[in-house]
Amino acid sequence: MKRITIYFTAGLFLFGIITSCNKTTSQSSSKTGMAYNNKYNGGFEVNNKVKAGPGPGLIAIEGGTFVMGGSLNQDLGYEFDNVRRRVTVASFYMDETEVANVDWLEYLHWIRRSYPTDAEYYYNALPDTLVWRQPLSYNEPYVNNYLRHPAFQDYPVVGVTWEQANDYCAWRTDRVNEEILRRDGYLMDYKTLAGGGKGGAPATATASADPFNTDIYLNGQFRGEGIDGKKMKKDLNPNAAAGGATTGKSGPVRPVRLEDGVLKQPYRLPTEAEWEYAALALAGNTEYENIADGRIYPWNGLGVRSPKKRTQGMILANFKRGEGDNMGTGGYLNDKADITGPVRNYVPNDFGLYNMAGNVNEWTADVYRKLSFEDFSDFNPFRGNEFVNKRLSDREKGLYAKDKYGRPIKDAAKSGKKQKWSEMQSDVASVDSTSLAGKPYKPDFRGHLDTVNTSLYGTTTLVNDRSRVYKGGSWNDRAYWLNPATRRFMQQDETSAEMGFRSAMTLVGAPEIISKGKPQFTQGKSKAKSK
Repeated sequence: MKRITIYFTAGLFLFGIITSCNKTTSQSSSKTGMAYNNKYNGGFEVNNKVKAGPGPGLIAIEGGTFVMGGSLNQDLGYEFDNVRRRVTVASFYMDETEVANVDWLEYLHWIRRSYPTDAEYYYNALPDTLVWRQPLSYNEPYVNNYLRHPAFQDYPVVGVTWEQANDYCAWRTDRVNEEILRRDGYLMDYKTLAGGGKGGAPATATASADPFNTDIYLNGQFRGEGIDGKKMKKDLNPNAAAGGATTGKSGPVRPVRLEDGVLKQPYRLPTEAEWEYAALALAGNTEYENIADGRIYPWNGLGVRSPKKRTQGMILANFKRGEGDNMGTGGYLNDKADITGPVRNYVPNDFGLYNMAGNVNEWTADVYRKLSFEDFSDFNPFRGNEFVNKRLSDREKGLYAKDKYGRPIKDAAKSGKKQKWSEMQSDVASVDSTSLAGKPYKPDFRGHLDTVNTSLYGTTTLVNDRSRVYKGGSWNDRAYWLNPATRRFMQQDETSAEMGFRSAMTLVGAPEIISKGKPQFTQGKSKAKSK
C-alpha cells in the first residue's frame, strides 16, 4: 500500500503544475483544412490541449466505481438509508483539509474591505458562534474566542450553514480566478491598482465599480480596469479586436476566455457520493482493478487505533470514545483534542485528505432522502438539482443582469432543452415534451420521483427539500459515525458546533490522473487527408 500512496503523491505533484501563460498551436482543422490561429482567415483560435491542475488547496481524486454504502457492515440504527449499490464517481478535486477559521476570517476581511458600508452583507457571512452554548456546560470561552483567537486559527470553522458554505465557495472561485489573472498579467496587479510605486498606498479596493466575478468577466462585462501592457507576460491574441479589449504594449489584448484554459472551474460542495468515495480512498488498496482489502474507516483495519509499532495504540481520529471521554487521560491525551483539533491533525488517507473521519461533520451538496439509493443515477449520483439560467439584461447583446454585488442574477430554468430564439426573446417558457400531459417544465428536481405529498414535509416528517446530507462524524460523535457510509441530515439554514465543510471542484478532461507505469494504447498516425 505504501508504494501506491507514493505513486499518488508523485503524480499529484506533476499533475498540479499550472500553465500560467497560454500557448497556441499552428495546426489546421481536420474537417475543413483551414489553418488555426491565422489572422488572415478569420483568426479562429485553438489552444494546445492542456489539462489544468487543481486550484489552491485541492488534491486530485481519481474517480472510478465503488460500492456506495459498502463499508457499513452494521446498520446500528436500522435506518436502511444507505443500502449497498455500485456507482461510478467521475474524477474531481477536493480540499486537502476542512475550511479553517483563518480561511473564513479572510472571507470576512474581504467583505469588510470591499463593502465597508454594507453591514448586512458582513453580518450574514458571520458564523453562529452561539452554537457553543449549552445549558449545562461552560463553553462561553469558545463563544468569544473560537473564531477569532489565533490559537484556533487552524481549527475548522463551525457554526456555518449549508447556505453560507455555498456562498463561500462562490466567493473563493472569484478570488482564485482574479488572482490568476492578476498574477499572469491579464489584469492589473494590486500595486498598480492602488497607484503604488515605492512608498505608494497599499491596495485597499479594486478600481472597478464591482469586484471581480468570473461569470461576468467571461461574458465580457468586466471593464472597470484595463490591462497593464508592461506587465503582460504574453498577449493572448495581439491581433484580435474583440469587444471590451484593451491595449497592451504589443497591441489590442482581448480578455481571457473559457477556451483558453486559464481560469479554474467553480469551487463547490462535494456530492455525497464524491465525499464517501474520497473518504474511503480504496485506491490505496487497489492493484489492476483488484481491491485487496475493504475498509470500515478511511484507514485499513477494524479498529480506531494505530497498529504501527512507533505509534501503536494512538487514536487515528478526533471523536468521542465514550461517555465523558472526549480526549483521554491527563498526562497522555490520546486523541489530543477536547473539542475540534487543527485541520491537519492525524494521518491523511491514501488520497492525502486529512480528517475525513472525526473532527467535524461535513456538509455535502445532496438533499437527503431515506431511499436515495433506489432513485439516483449510478453515474455521479446526486439529488438536489435546481437548474437555473443567468438573467439577461440585454438579449440582443447577451449581457447578464447583475445584482448589487456585481454577480449575475440567476432565475429558474424555463426549459429542459435549448429554447427557440423567439421563445427566449419573448421570455415565454416552452412546453417540455418529456413532461407528462404537457405540464410546464419544472427545474426543481430535489423531490424528483417522490411519491409523498410535499405538504406533509415538516408536518409529519422532518425531511424536506431543504434537508441536506452531512457525513464524517465529529469530535462529539462515537466511532460508529466515522464510517464514510453513515449519513445524517440537517436543515440547510441550521448550524452546529460539530459541523464544518470542505470544498470540491470538477475535473475537466480525461479522468486518468496517474498514467505512469500503466499500459497504454499507442495512437497511430491519422490516415485521413488533412488538406
